[in-house]
Amino acid sequence: MTPAAPGPASGRPVALVTGSSRGIGRATALLFAERGYDVAVHYRREGEAAEAVAKEARAAGAEALVVQGDLQDGEVPGRLLAEVGDRFGRLDVLVANAASTAFKPLTDVTARHLDLTMRTVVQSFLLLSQGAVPLMAGRPGAIVAVSGFDSLRVVANHGLLGAAKAALEQLVRYLAVELGPKDIAVNSVLPGFVATDSARLWAETSHPGGWEAFEAERGSTPGSIVGPEEIAGIIAFLCSPAGRCIRGHNLIADGGVTLPFV
Repeated sequence: MTPAAPGPASGRPVALVTGSSRGIGRATALLFAERGYDVAVHYRREGEAAEAVAKEARAAGAEALVVQGDLQDGEVPGRLLAEVGDRFGRLDVLVANAASTAFKPLTDVTARHLDLTMRTVVQSFLLLSQGAVPLMAGRPGAIVAVSGFDSLRVVANHGLLGAAKAALEQLVRYLAVELGPKDIAVNSVLPGFVATDSARLWAETSHPGGWEAFEAERGSTPGSIVGPEEIAGIIAFLCSPAGRCIRGHNLIADGGVTLPFV
């Protein structure tokens, strides 16, 4: 983990993106760096990947802090925010992207799987949001949770994660109301099929023929598999001045996957 360096804050806005060593989180952290933010890059296990993201962010002109922690531990959100506060003295954007689950039928889910998923997805989001509030004091702030369309549709072996994401979305609605008077905008984004390591893992365990077969099927429908950068752009929009009028919204960005058709 990169140690928090002493010294005055740069005055630039600051974004903390959880799960940003790869996938949507990585793309989001780098986009904020490109747009003039300093960034806190969070990871659980892939330290080298997180350091690589931080290096790219610095090349874009950002100051980057790498923070490590397993978000199923209820003490970790507070520690991460303390590191951000010590380094930058502020937080303007929180992107809760990290998730963890077991891709299994609900009949095979154990108490350990349930605890892991709910702590990582639901508990950490609420604790991070609570801790972000004082770091956003005195300025407009933005909190974005990365949900998924499995909260709306049945996806093979996604029952547990879909339930966690549905809870996440309800927290977004309530937090948007509670934090509105503090001018903190709270929303979520619901991606569809995104070309990430997590999606590939799901396909290998849950789709006949694995990711290649899945990609070949979906590839015939333009936009139905989106890139992490596309989702990052939507997250950045919700945190921009143009997006501040959007509050408590769970924005579907799924390439049309959930559209009904006949």
